[in-house]
Amino acid sequence: MYEKLVNKEATLAVIGLGYVGLPIALEFAKKIKVIGFDINAKRVEMMKNNIDPSGELEASAFEGTDITFTDNLDVLREAQFFIVAVPTPIDEHAMPDLKPLLSASKTVGKVLKKGDYVVYESTVYPGCTEEDCIPVLEQESGLKFHKDFKVGYSPERINPGDKEHTLTKIIKVVSGCDAESSDIIAKTYELVVEAGVHRASSIKVAEAAKIIENTQRDVNIALMNELSLIFDRLNINTYEVLEAAGTKWNFLKFSPGLVGGHCIGVDPYYLTYKAKELGYDAKVILSGRTTNDNMGAYIAKKAVQLMVKQGKDISKVKVLVMGATFKENVEDIRNSKVADVIKELKDFSVNVDVVDPHADSEELNHEYGFSLVEKPGNEYDAVIVAVNHKSYLNLDEKYFESITTENPVVMDIKGIYRNKFSNGMLYWSL
Repeated sequence: MYEKLVNKEATLAVIGLGYVGLPIALEFAKKIKVIGFDINAKRVEMMKNNIDPSGELEASAFEGTDITFTDNLDVLREAQFFIVAVPTPIDEHAMPDLKPLLSASKTVGKVLKKGDYVVYESTVYPGCTEEDCIPVLEQESGLKFHKDFKVGYSPERINPGDKEHTLTKIIKVVSGCDAESSDIIAKTYELVVEAGVHRASSIKVAEAAKIIENTQRDVNIALMNELSLIFDRLNINTYEVLEAAGTKWNFLKFSPGLVGGHCIGVDPYYLTYKAKELGYDAKVILSGRTTNDNMGAYIAKKAVQLMVKQGKDISKVKVLVMGATFKENVEDIRNSKVADVIKELKDFSVNVDVVDPHADSEELNHEYGFSLVEKPGNEYDAVIVAVNHKSYLNLDEKYFESITTENPVVMDIKGIYRNKFSNGMLYWSL
């Protein structure tokens, strides 16, 4: 299989061309023949015109690539090595939603042939590939796992908006269903991953490794958020405390904030779901999730308290929220916890304007029921800087004076303006 791929006698296909799948497809297409498959015809048309629908890649990333973009099953049938990179979200009850993954498995199953390989990259709980996905492949194809086709798992590690830790520069964890498949899958990824690969002993180990990466971050950020709640009551600044503690060589440098997105705010629920299925309640992980999920409401309530402290009539106040994406410098609004802040403020009958240089207003309205204003007004009683986009970093005190009323509140969630305010503004950060 490896030799056939390298000699372009076989084709690699990537199913799901979002922020994970498209970079993988384009990177492989610099070396071997690739089919990029997505069920969204509009997105496929954009990629045919060298446009990344996720807004992560420049047009130049498409140059010099041997890739065919399609939503046609007959075209997908020409591939022999399939990489599945579709989202694995949670539902409204914080339970794993495997519908996109199982749908993609059905799609691959329909075109699967003897001797083919299927590698999953979507984040799942340990056991999902073998217990949930492979039976679908067998059912749709009429083929037998191991005997007729091989399966592996290699978790994605792409960080949206990060131009330094890109696909080629991050060690790739790989696994296969047996020694032969593990070797071929490893060699295939080594074609594009300069940092090299780590060969996990089994598919389950690779699945577990991925899911604890984000669970570890989630729990650590939850600790910082809880510390912030405590330090706020002590009337000391969390970031000043972290700076002092961070002078010790082995202090872990995490900071408080809103934890959203499709990874850190989602993946731990996949692990706790599997733990519950096995008869264990994951107390630390779920406690961290609860803390992080409640931060949006906490920030909104704090904003109301601070405006009251400044003598504002809450029934008449106007608040500007700056930033609506789930993290800085990306277009992605999935699971953005800024929406929680806005919802809570509106529950207090607060008039809210929202701006964001990266987010799409129509998407926000469809997903969360609020739209962006074209530009800020000049009569805000409070400004909440919720996302530290690059274009916000150099804003000064005069800017905030120009858009606020007398005795305003400035809430700086990530502490980017610390020690920059001196006049009558009430400054607050996590």
